[in-house]
Amino acid sequence: MPLFQGTQQQYYGSQGFTTSAAQATGGANAGEYILTFPENETLLNNLATMPLSTGDIIVTVNGTATTNFTFPKSNTTDTVVLNTPVSAGVPVIISLSNPDLGNYQFISLQTIINNFIISYVGKDKIIPRVRRADVAYHAQRAIQELSYDTFKSNKSQEIEIPPSLKMALPHDYVNYVKVCYVDNDGVERLLYPARKTSNPTAILQAGDYGYTFDNAGNLSVASDSDTWNRYRTNSINESVSDPENYRKNEEDYDILEGRRYGIEPENAQFNGIFYIDEKQGYIHVSGSLSGKTISLKYISDGLGTEDEMLVHKFAEEAMYKSIAYAIASTHTSVLPNYIPLLKRERFASIRNAKLRLSNIKSEELAQVMRGKSKWIKH
Repeated sequence: MPLFQGTQQQYYGSQGFTTSAAQATGGANAGEYILTFPENETLLNNLATMPLSTGDIIVTVNGTATTNFTFPKSNTTDTVVLNTPVSAGVPVIISLSNPDLGNYQFISLQTIINNFIISYVGKDKIIPRVRRADVAYHAQRAIQELSYDTFKSNKSQEIEIPPSLKMALPHDYVNYVKVCYVDNDGVERLLYPARKTSNPTAILQAGDYGYTFDNAGNLSVASDSDTWNRYRTNSINESVSDPENYRKNEEDYDILEGRRYGIEPENAQFNGIFYIDEKQGYIHVSGSLSGKTISLKYISDGLGTEDEMLVHKFAEEAMYKSIAYAIASTHTSVLPNYIPLLKRERFASIRNAKLRLSNIKSEELAQVMRGKSKWIKH
């Protein structure tokens, strides 16, 4: 059975019909077109799944888009119904508004677990017996470990910064790759992390400077500290357009030390700065970025939702070896002499996966290096 299900047209998010006599005016099924997009939830998640509402599809009749249709026909049938049926022979194309493209290169965690049990578990195999729940646990742990430096686990988010100057961290955030703001030309301008400030826990105090407590006897704290509030209010980037304000006060001038000669990168540019408060789950940005579009590129742990738990086919073997070694190290049913072998195989398979997924192009590397001080000929 091939891994690719459905037609290529369905993969690209559309399905074509030639109106039959039954679908034409007067037929028992007048105006009805039944969708047959494959459901691959337990296989690869590589094809576009069935749409859910009228907003998910675009209907074109004889080359002209129309909104005169109903979908779905009922809660149990994935049928598009043209409110005004067309004549027999008229082509009708139903397309998905946002087809799920490019995921054929991945394999689902469910398939990884099934394949592992078939290949590694059973009589006369490396692992005589193991519960499926144990395999699922170690599979998720393998995804989590491999997501950091092996898988293609980079994700991105883009928001408009509110007056609070905060951006919430994504649910599956592990570490950031880069934070930037998008200028009017659509160019991403790199933001630098603030090294000379932070957002410490601010303890609320009474008039006599004593600590205040809540009803449970715990310290009362503020959402943001005075340290960060003062820093973002007196953002070094807000004074860029008015050089005379550089010496507005001694404190601001001291912070700006190093900008002129580029000694400190965050002070040698006008893009802005940010600080990540992982405890509260926010990215704080400088005051000049209020209302601007911020783009966050970050590393995901790959376990955010069930649909995100996918493994690239180039790293499939690394997953199997990682699961096998983890189970062998924690189960007495596995012969001890297998453990060193599985450890070496795990190391080799992860190394191969990293090389296959590295995506280094010699032409692109040479192009980047041409802008540096060293000449490269090829």
